[in-house]
Amino acid sequence: MSDLPALPVTFRPKRTRVVMLTAGAAMFVVLTVIALLLPKLSPGERTSFVLTGALLFGVLMLLSRPKVVADDSGVTVVNIATSRRLAWAEIVQVTLRPGDPWVFLNLSDGTSLPALGIQPGIARQQAIADSRALRALVDARTPLGD
Repeated sequence: MSDLPALPVTFRPKRTRVVMLTAGAAMFVVLTVIALLLPKLSPGERTSFVLTGALLFGVLMLLSRPKVVADDSGVTVVNIATSRRLAWAEIVQVTLRPGDPWVFLNLSDGTSLPALGIQPGIARQQAIADSRALRALVDARTPLGD
């Protein structure tokens, strides 16, 4: 099929990621500047401002981690705190229903795996296109009758 994306391909919510990383960096900078400019803060208070900014930035970096990577041998789903490698044959169906917060992969063992790397958030049309592309890849690589 000519409309299949070339492998390897990475799906991730790019706009959401940019917003979160930009907001995290801005919060870190603002809290650091406040810590340096307020004259009555003790060194411990200054440090707590900077560490709070770093913590907020770290949380937003973690939330921007999700992605779905498809290559010749299968799919790697990277969510916020976990990563799972799947062979193509393990994926039965790719679903993104109206109202779903992200794509779900229905697996051959009867379970469903959320794939946070494709989410309609602030880029709905991109998420729909990405889910269709992943679905087409799964259909092209899954033997009929499985």
